Amino acid sequence: MDAGEVAAVCRNCGRPATVPAPTRCPSCHSPRFAAHPEIGRVGIAHLDCDAFYAAIEKRDDPSLADRPVVIGGGRRGVVAAACYVARRFGVRSAMAMYKALEACPHAVVLRPDMAKYRKVGREVRSLMREATPLVEPISIDEAFLDLGAHALPAAAAVRLVRRIEDEVGITVSVGLAANKFLAKIASDLDKPRGFAVIGPGEAPDFLAGKPVAIVPGVGAAMARRLRAEGVLTIADLRRRTENELAARFGVFGRRLYSFARGEDDRRVQPVSETRSVSAETTFEHDRSSYDDLARALPPLAGTVAARLDTAGLAAGSVVLKLKTADFRTLTRSHALAFATQRADRLLEEAGQLLRPEADGRAFRLIGLGAADLVPAGAADPPELFAGGR
Repeated sequence: MDAGEVAAVCRNCGRPATVPAPTRCPSCHSPRFAAHPEIGRVGIAHLDCDAFYAAIEKRDDPSLADRPVVIGGGRRGVVAAACYVARRFGVRSAMAMYKALEACPHAVVLRPDMAKYRKVGREVRSLMREATPLVEPISIDEAFLDLGAHALPAAAAVRLVRRIEDEVGITVSVGLAANKFLAKIASDLDKPRGFAVIGPGEAPDFLAGKPVAIVPGVGAAMARRLRAEGVLTIADLRRRTENELAARFGVFGRRLYSFARGEDDRRVQPVSETRSVSAETTFEHDRSSYDDLARALPPLAGTVAARLDTAGLAAGSVVLKLKTADFRTLTRSHALAFATQRADRLLEEAGQLLRPEADGRAFRLIGLGAADLVPAGAADPPELFAGGR
């Protein structure tokens, strides 16, 4: 291309163009273009649904379109999601609900409908897999995709975004880059309905002034450790050698060294569609009382929690299985407001499901299962458990 020209893609139909681009796309007449000098060199995408839970509720109730919507529990609960109108008032996910209502007293507060959200998440995931089999879910509403098999990955991403908007009725933001680390950062640059590119050539300069907290795995505790050593930005991190970081932080130190330079060799890893995880036990003698039956649940909850952890999954709902003395099987389930990997939450939910069934009938088997599985990243927001329950 000549100097001053930049590769571009129409954000409405995916038609490639150059910049200076025409005023409108020759194919669909849209004025919206995504332009970047390295747009043809990036094939890893991070797709993140915009205010997912709240967007679904607004889709289903158009009267909420311009109103601040907060998804969460009662005043003593936490915010599961907030729409962009509510965010303008300072409301954020995982904020205590009473603080959210102080910041935005006129917010519409809705209880989470996890069954509905999981259904929509599966619809989005299905469209992703039609674009590429290389889909790595991160949570119910975001995933990495390897679009490198397409002649122009950016155009494939545009077509996927358009299908999600048209067929599911929600919007997504996209980050495109040469690796997962940069793609995740890019998807946060222009929300909502964002479409951002970070090219490999610009990555070092782009990252230099960013805080170290932008690196995956650098939470509040790690950020404090780095700050105590004078490392506040990516540029500060680059002044440390790989051996220094490895000696101080082990394997993670080597990853810090690579990320600080915009390098990431992790591949997009497709996740198999495991439908459930469970454990059960058959009694030597039939049991009928609640206390006798409940005593079998703690080890089952521990087993299921460990299996979820190993698989990198979390339970969206808890399933109780009972088999009567005459071999009839009963199942009861409950959808969770927040997905979990925690044995104590699995146990608590199973105990509540068991209580109405322990009515004097004799049971020869009890089982505990996790269903409606989601990636572990969607599980157990720490603020939910702060200060006990």
